[in-house]
Amino acid sequence: MDTEPIRFDTKIAVLLREDLEPWQRLNVTAFLVSGLGSRLPELVGEPYEDADGVAYLPMFRQPVLVFQGTKETLKAAHARALTRALPRAVFTADLFGTGNDRDNRAAVRAVPTADLDLVGLAVHGPRNAVDKALKGARMHP
Repeated sequence: MDTEPIRFDTKIAVLLREDLEPWQRLNVTAFLVSGLGSRLPELVGEPYEDADGVAYLPMFRQPVLVFQGTKETLKAAHARALTRALPRAVFTADLFGTGNDRDNRAAVRAVPTADLDLVGLAVHGPRNAVDKALKGARMHP
């Protein structure tokens, strides 16, 4: 059995706008990371099982780091993620007013990229590329 710690050359990061309410931070984070897991199956590890043999769903195989920043920080991070072609998920302020997946997608589709009112962004990629994309953000407290 290998006991060496596993090191990752990639990073999963979520950037939240700092003015969100606590419930919004949790909701946005959950939605954003679900997008990464659905498109990047290699991020998901093996299923879990407890000592009694009860099975549990697999989760990401590496930590998700959560950051926060201003509206401007989020906009700049989004632009850098696009130029670096990082896999990404977005959550806009409009999504707080919708009630279903179809309306969520329509709300994002209705707004040009430069005008998106971003409240959250999730990215995955090489550590240095993610760090550069999130420049100016700080770890969530």
